[in-house]
Amino acid sequence: MDAKTGLFYIFAAVLLLAAFRVITARNPVHAALFLVLAFFQAAAVWLLLKAEFLAITLVLVYVGAVMVLFLFVVMMLDINLDTIRKGFWRHFPLAGTVGAIIALEMSYVLMGGFREPPQAASASAAGNLATQVSNTKELGKLLYSQYIYPLEIAAVILLVAMIAAIALTLRERKDSKRLNPSDQVRVKSQDRVRLVKIKPVLATSSIPAVVNTVSVEGKK
Repeated sequence: MDAKTGLFYIFAAVLLLAAFRVITARNPVHAALFLVLAFFQAAAVWLLLKAEFLAITLVLVYVGAVMVLFLFVVMMLDINLDTIRKGFWRHFPLAGTVGAIIALEMSYVLMGGFREPPQAASASAAGNLATQVSNTKELGKLLYSQYIYPLEIAAVILLVAMIAAIALTLRERKDSKRLNPSDQVRVKSQDRVRLVKIKPVLATSSIPAVVNTVSVEGKK
């Protein structure tokens, strides 16, 4: 067994362990962190398969954006775990059936690939060609030539979604308190702080009157 095969087994084992902990961890924050670990291990496996662009995309998009958003949402929301666990056994048969179907489909695809006869000559030729061609360069050529219109449509959809999210967040509501950033920038210390001069001591003539008033009230 060479070093590449050993690294694959290590990354695959950690990936399976992290994926199992995602669905078994009781704390949502821990589950999200295990999902980040699973994404990193999948990216490492893709690097071993010489798919550098997919590996970097997985790290940048999912780990750098999506999972950070998940962590912010999970940590900011007050999630009641007892309420979530109440419907676990009620939905377990349906979830188990769907999981079994997905596992059978993946097993069928993988076993079909293993049953194909090996083609050593074509594999060696493809390996030599892959060493001479950059995956990222060829994928960029396809994206910006053959698939330029789907790429632009996807970019427009993402832009519209981003603008809609900003518009929904910044809309004026009566029950929300919002500050104007321009007013905060133009504020001066004189507008926020007011110095009031207070005498440090009381006049001596007013002290006996206060004492006499207290004594009279005490007698009553």
